[in-house]
Amino acid sequence: MAVGGSIVYRTKRRFVEMGLEAALSEEPRAGAQRKLTGKEEALLVATACSSPPPGRARWTLDLLADAFVKPTEHEQLSRETVRRRLAENDLKPWRKDMWCIPKVDAEYVARMEDVLDLHAEAPDPKRPVVCFDESPTQLIGEVRQPIPAAPGRLERYDCEYKRNRTANLFVFLDAHRKRCLPRTLTTTPLCRFEDCRCDGDGNNAPTADVVGLRSAAPR
Repeated sequence: MAVGGSIVYRTKRRFVEMGLEAALSEEPRAGAQRKLTGKEEALLVATACSSPPPGRARWTLDLLADAFVKPTEHEQLSRETVRRRLAENDLKPWRKDMWCIPKVDAEYVARMEDVLDLHAEAPDPKRPVVCFDESPTQLIGEVRQPIPAAPGRLERYDCEYKRNRTANLFVFLDAHRKRCLPRTLTTTPLCRFEDCRCDGDGNNAPTADVVGLRSAAPR
């Protein structure tokens, strides 16, 4: 991890003086409290990723500030607050090559809040939160045997390859225990996807009463 020595020292000191829970938690920071909550920041990000108002080519800081206050209880929002929140999320709405959410409506906001509420719940072994996603992968093979590396020379492989099959990589992640459970399938019918999902739940929490699921796969 790219962290400085001072962060390591302060974390170790909190662990020795106050225990593991304090070491894993961030100390209160000086200054004013953040103006936007986690849900409000997520709404601002979703708005910036949506289509701009009619007649506008892109979102500006002023347009985002005006659009944000309408569905919230804030009377106003400064351009600087919008700029900082977008910068923290590495978001640049004026870029044309980024993927954007096409429309932010009431249904989208409601589903977004359900996901945020699920992740905000306190960790409970009987109610784990399991996130999973699917990624297709092309399996390729070598047509000619690669030439091993040698002193002063990199390994060489031919530009020609053969297509073997495709596989789908499913990754299950326990949101609270930070444990990842990968699984690979060579076919992707719906029934196999469901089997994989149930297997991931069972391996992750065999004694759970309820499993909260969050899937990014379009199934």
